[in-house]
Amino acid sequence: MNFVSNTILIVNDIDIMVEQLKNELPRHYVRVIRNESSATDEFQKDQKDLAIKEAYISTNATKYIILCGATFRMEAQNGLLKVLEESPKNIVFIIVTTSKSALLPTIHSRLQIKYLKTRSALNEFELDLATLDLKQVYNFLKENQKISKGDAKKLVESMLLKIHKQKIQLSSKELDLFSKSIRLLELNSKPVNVLSTLLLTLLQKKRY
Repeated sequence: MNFVSNTILIVNDIDIMVEQLKNELPRHYVRVIRNESSATDEFQKDQKDLAIKEAYISTNATKYIILCGATFRMEAQNGLLKVLEESPKNIVFIIVTTSKSALLPTIHSRLQIKYLKTRSALNEFELDLATLDLKQVYNFLKENQKISKGDAKKLVESMLLKIHKQKIQLSSKELDLFSKSIRLLELNSKPVNVLSTLLLTLLQKKRY
């Protein structure tokens, strides 16, 4: 890949993309900044400070500063805004994340965005949402209580496809709930809690 300006990469897997960039770009002019101590992979103030400091270390060749995070703290993004808009000479920032919604509009509206994310085929949601009952919900949540956030997002998407297939009408409030559930998973909410809210909403809807 060729980078001539600051760019956002939306990818499936941050680790794989970072390794790819390290192999493709000049090794001595690549700096990767990531919150290695955070289990949530959140880009925070310390990483923002390090990125700005690195940007003002002069270099004769183009230096690529790779900023990684599944999520980015709002204050960290606001702190980066000036250096992203007016980057020092020979500095190119590459932001690697898994979702555009992880970034503020003030960030992603000013940078080139490359969508490198690929969609895998979704399995059909296993429950019949038209005949849903409390026992089914309980058993499903018990089986998926330790599910990863990535798998949980796929379940939410497959649930929406099943809703469409079964011609279940959702109100604007209910649709908004599904939209927010994806965002909550990206912000590292407990997957089983997100799935529980959605299924109980559908169960309650079925009763009325």
